[in-house]
Amino acid sequence: MSSAVAPAPRWADQRSFDELGRPLRDTTFCVVDLETTGGSPGAGDRITEIGAVKVRGGEVVGEFQTLVNPHTSIPAFIAVLTGITNRMVADAPAIDTALPAFLEFATGSVLVAHNARFDVGFLKHFAAEQDLAWPAFEVLDTVKLARHVVTRDEAPNHKLSSLAVVFGSGTTPNHRALSDARATVDVLHGLIERLGALGVQTLEELQGYSSKVASATRRKRHLADGLPHAPGVYLFRDEQQRVLYIGTSRDLRRRVRTYFTASEKRTRMGQMVQLAASVTGIECATPLEAEVRELRLIAEHKPPYNRRSRHPEKVTWLKLTREPWPRLSLVKRVLEDDADYVGPFSSRASAESSLAALHEVFPIRQCNDRFGRTPSRSACVLAEMDRCLAPCDGSVDAESYGAVVRQIQDTLMRRPDDIVELVQARMSALADQERFEEAAQHRDRLAAFIRGAARTQRLSALTRCPEVVAARREDDGRWSVHVVRHGRLAAAGVIPSGADALSWVETLQLGAETVLPTVGPTPAATAEETERILRWLEAPGIRLVDVRGEWTCPVQGAARHTQLLLTPTAPDIRTA
Repeated sequence: MSSAVAPAPRWADQRSFDELGRPLRDTTFCVVDLETTGGSPGAGDRITEIGAVKVRGGEVVGEFQTLVNPHTSIPAFIAVLTGITNRMVADAPAIDTALPAFLEFATGSVLVAHNARFDVGFLKHFAAEQDLAWPAFEVLDTVKLARHVVTRDEAPNHKLSSLAVVFGSGTTPNHRALSDARATVDVLHGLIERLGALGVQTLEELQGYSSKVASATRRKRHLADGLPHAPGVYLFRDEQQRVLYIGTSRDLRRRVRTYFTASEKRTRMGQMVQLAASVTGIECATPLEAEVRELRLIAEHKPPYNRRSRHPEKVTWLKLTREPWPRLSLVKRVLEDDADYVGPFSSRASAESSLAALHEVFPIRQCNDRFGRTPSRSACVLAEMDRCLAPCDGSVDAESYGAVVRQIQDTLMRRPDDIVELVQARMSALADQERFEEAAQHRDRLAAFIRGAARTQRLSALTRCPEVVAARREDDGRWSVHVVRHGRLAAAGVIPSGADALSWVETLQLGAETVLPTVGPTPAATAEETERILRWLEAPGIRLVDVRGEWTCPVQGAARHTQLLLTPTAPDIRTA
């Protein structure tokens, strides 16, 4: 048995930065080949020889070779094929000695084999048989890669012997483990050289390479070349500089390159890449800043290949009006009219469901008519059904009607317990009558209301604050800092190493965007932006540096009933 120990690959201590991609020149490969007594370890076949070559940056840094005593007779045709006889392996170590030695040699490398399923299958089988922990090897199969690179015009097949000729290997495969491993090294380097001309430069790109990627798409990989390895936003543009698609990533260059590989499987994105002529990158100080910029740019450009966030202005609010006889209505925007608003709802359907839930519980008028303090009209059918107090015909006085309105206000803004209890009681009654579909409808309406009310309370709690400054220690040990004003991201940055933290944060605050409060609960940004900021503020490890104003939510608010947002299907009510 012989082995050479190579130094640990440079990227082994940097796995937390794997978003940057691992350059092939810095990746350590362990190319392995086995000789065996047959084709299946499950059928009792055994390993007779292990050969491996460790390479990095095109240079051999170690070799491993050992015969293995299979403790069984080697079939004659195998002995003729490999030249390994029973006499040769009689004094060789058994697999329980040879395999641990090989694993020690190979650990920390990317495992490479020609027809890796065969070689790795044998190795994993005997590791399990010995109760050895199998290292978390990444595996590269040169035969699979060659099928995408070497054409039939160059070689009649993709056997190792044929590929060794194509790539001019200095070793002729001869069914001996070390020789075949050396030949596989030459094939691997030949494949990498060819793919390098197509822009494949990292291990991730090599693993994801496929000939299924159209050559026209692959040729556009250069569009990512000028992008930085940094968090930010990327914009795909066509030849007329129109924005086609906007995305965000912690590593702009690496993410954009994936659009030109087999890892991108979305047909829609494939169509977009065909139209793309350039990619613009906007570097951001933090991932949160990148997410916020992405939302703002999508809203501005409305790129055709983005499905979400293109129309943040298309929202619906639930409004409790301020008039002599208030009512609930659905509106598109918040006015400075001292009314109470809930939302915004991302769809009109969810707003209508929320409105229906309230109308089921509170007998407030549902008509759109405007009338004075002493109306004199005929009541509608809702009054006959006891679903409206009917102020229109004088059936209720202003004080009694006002009490119901105050109850609705409390439900909308502070404490939704009344509507939750009443709707749940109605659901239980319907379920007892086996009217499950109706019960499910009430449940869905209630969930829509709770979702809208909780959103309002969470958003308005932050938008009321003139300024919130928060920080978090990132994985690299540095502190990211964000300045939020009235729910809008006003500044973002990372404290430089060695800087005075307090002075640096004060400078960030001074240079932050000026943000003025808006009407009612409306954020100074889109609701989606403020919610992204809230998720970051509520994440583990956040430190509040400075808060101007009161950042509070109602103790008995809608968020207490979030279990209602986990809406099961109607049959689940039956089994409850």
